[in-house]
Amino acid sequence: MDIMNRTKLTMFVFSGLTNNEKLIPFLFVFLLLLYLMAIVGNIGIIALICNTSRLHSPMYYFLGFLSLIDVFYSSNITPKMIFDLISSEKVITFTGCALQLFLYAALGASENFLLSTMSYDRYVAICHPLRYVSIMTTTKCLRLVSVVFFTGFLQSALSIFCTVSLQFCGSNLIDHFYCDFQPLVKLSCSNTFYCNTITRYIIGIITIIPFLAIIFSYILILSSVLRMKSVEGRKKAFSTCSSHLMCTSLFYVTLFITYLHPASNIFTTQDKVTAIFYVVVTPMLNPLIYTLRNQEIKRALGNQCVKERVS
Repeated sequence: MDIMNRTKLTMFVFSGLTNNEKLIPFLFVFLLLLYLMAIVGNIGIIALICNTSRLHSPMYYFLGFLSLIDVFYSSNITPKMIFDLISSEKVITFTGCALQLFLYAALGASENFLLSTMSYDRYVAICHPLRYVSIMTTTKCLRLVSVVFFTGFLQSALSIFCTVSLQFCGSNLIDHFYCDFQPLVKLSCSNTFYCNTITRYIIGIITIIPFLAIIFSYILILSSVLRMKSVEGRKKAFSTCSSHLMCTSLFYVTLFITYLHPASNIFTTQDKVTAIFYVVVTPMLNPLIYTLRNQEIKRALGNQCVKERVS
């Protein structure tokens, strides 16, 4: 029997961010501002990298793809979340919910793998500087990015297939402001044990492996930096890694807070606040961190501003 024919529910309703009418205008303006900052910041980073020849290197190629992921990642959820604040009906179709969940999982996993790829790039740059150009070729960078996106979208497809295979024939109220795995599975009237198990294993694997790769890369980087005799060389090495390390820490801290806690039947306000930080704030902060911490980005941005003034 076709999966969609077995699914009795065709629409879901979100509980939304808040029922407090007084908070809605503030949240609407605040979240809209964060979203616009995320879009402008990330598109600005992409445009800067494309238009600045000195930024045509693996490190900035990866940064450009990170910004691209953040654009689609925040756009997948935030616009509807903002619209639902002022809407009387916070509804989404079954197909729309499945697509939102698919993109959410795929882009999140892709960012996870891309961050580990960027740590590998930093490892090669610091630990093997003389061989960096021969190791991190443009072809290899494109292959790594292809693997990142293929792996991210493949694991998401497996998780989504498992989720949409369930039958939904009871309540259609999702206790969240977007389609996430746990709130959605709670609505199923099927046996969810195998789906929960499979999805948790997949999420665990695609989270732990890149995380351990990043940790291992930075152990090797730290070991190499500590062996440097030049203080200036140490400062330069730490400066090179600082932006990536801050973005990675921000990503994993919010990820672990959001998902690594005991399962509960009640989705609290604290959970929603954490989810907002993970979905909206992190994509907004990434370009800001690189703009403020990376000297090449700051220099390129300054040169671009000078060109605009002259023209």
